[in-house]
Amino acid sequence: MKIKAINPNTTLEMTENIGVVADRYTSDDTEITAVSPERGPVSIESYYDDYLAVPGILEEIITAGDEYDAFVNACWGDPGLDACREVTDKPVVGIAEGSMYVANMLGATFSVATILPRARDFIEEAVRKTGLEGNCASVRCTDLTVVETETTRDAAAEALLDASRRAIDEDGAEVICLGCAGMGGLDEPLEEELPVPVIDSVGAGAVLAESLVQLEKTTSKIRTYKRPESKTIAGYPEQYQL
Repeated sequence: MKIKAINPNTTLEMTENIGVVADRYTSDDTEITAVSPERGPVSIESYYDDYLAVPGILEEIITAGDEYDAFVNACWGDPGLDACREVTDKPVVGIAEGSMYVANMLGATFSVATILPRARDFIEEAVRKTGLEGNCASVRCTDLTVVETETTRDAAAEALLDASRRAIDEDGAEVICLGCAGMGGLDEPLEEELPVPVIDSVGAGAVLAESLVQLEKTTSKIRTYKRPESKTIAGYPEQYQL
């Protein structure tokens, strides 16, 4: 089985870590390829960043053809996830939805420990999209930028530990979702300090993508995620002309 894990931003250190984490949690028979688009923001912390990243994600899926059995959209906002599912019949799993679905099976409530306060609505929208808003105890922001989650690991762990403790003690969270792909690998040290499960979102997304392939399921094409109607798309490269 081959899974393509797409880091929607262009920070290559983070892309490498995404590959390491996805490989760690999937089986030895599953081959993980982690990539970043050629174009896009260095990090995704706003709706503007999110929308700029989507064409690059789509290109990574469109040009993959039949080489991969599934795709992981490795940004916690799941940018362009619905569009990704339109351009392939292979399973596409977003790490936000993946982490929340897993958290929902481990506790009655969960909280998301995430990045800058400016991203709160962005993160909460991802929660609403899954239909699990009623099970989300809180979204706890830190002062971390996306890049800092990758480059300042000790400080990132401390900030997430504080946010998680507050979510547990003040909001009633029974599970913590790490709300950024750059936080991959921090679940274990945090779990050693906390009395609840901590979900590595990249790991959850990769395992769910692998499971969908093992179940021999593909994306439904009957209506919502059917292939987009062929039409002229002005100003875009040829690969976007479906």
